Amino acid sequence: MQMERQTEILLESGTNELEIMEFTIAGETFGINVAKVVEIMMVCPVKPMQKAQANIEGIFKSRDMVITVIDLGGYLNLPASTNPERDIFIITNFNNHNFAFHVHTVVGIARISWQQIKKPDQVIYGGKEGVSTGIADFENHLITILDFEKIVSEISPELGIQVEDINKLGPRQRSEKPILLAEDSMLLSRMITESLRRAGYENLAVTNNGQEAWNYLEEAKSQGDPIENHVCCIVSDIEMPQMDGHHLTKLIKNDPILRHIPVILFSSLINEEMRRKGEQVGADAQLSKPEIANLVGLIDRLSLNIPGRAPGADAGAED
Repeated sequence: MQMERQTEILLESGTNELEIMEFTIAGETFGINVAKVVEIMMVCPVKPMQKAQANIEGIFKSRDMVITVIDLGGYLNLPASTNPERDIFIITNFNNHNFAFHVHTVVGIARISWQQIKKPDQVIYGGKEGVSTGIADFENHLITILDFEKIVSEISPELGIQVEDINKLGPRQRSEKPILLAEDSMLLSRMITESLRRAGYENLAVTNNGQEAWNYLEEAKSQGDPIENHVCCIVSDIEMPQMDGHHLTKLIKNDPILRHIPVILFSSLINEEMRRKGEQVGADAQLSKPEIANLVGLIDRLSLNIPGRAPGADAGAED
């Protein structure tokens, strides 16, 4: 079944809501943002790939696309399906790549607020850098929202953020201009932070979601000094618990003190549809992960005319 993209939720901007597709593996309920889903289909034969990572089942062709199949249950160390012939492939697109995730059943679609999604305890699915970005409390049951970007980057590291790409920018100056980052994935937050520091941006405020970023901005405004002393550029993911990047951007651009601060949406969801939503809420730039070197270039350009602390000595790509 191909997903219908023209639903009400996907046409709105900045509502701080999303639609989650619920699915199960070994009786446990998980969720994926509908914005990532292209279609769902019954399992079909796949062609194994020699020397592939253990949780890659193989590839198959659909609508002239060759799609890699990931055994999500195997990745999560959950038991195999008791009815494998009735399993489901969830076909996704994010970071400009297509993947099929092999699951056991699809339950349906739930429309919820990001405020209903809480940050999971660190012991859930992998410890400090686990693969759960949030737990949704919906209609008396819990839905574990998985970090699909992290899963793919672990299985296919070449598709993730490449910190080494910063080296290609050549020698750079240290900058004390304050940058605010909002990113819920622990792994991606660490990689983005490391990349920006390699690029010379050392004055970083890192938050776990849009609500924390907004709280930081509210506190900065209350200090009474120029807001540029606290933030000269904001880099935000879109999918985040409590408050998403679109709603955060809308709040910023509707605030007379903050509206001139550039906002870059750095997300796996930057496609034509989501780009329109970002434009509607006033994002200054939108970039798909994992284009980390291009992100640095955007920060350089957008923060150029924002007052900030003077740069220091020359900095190479690596300390």
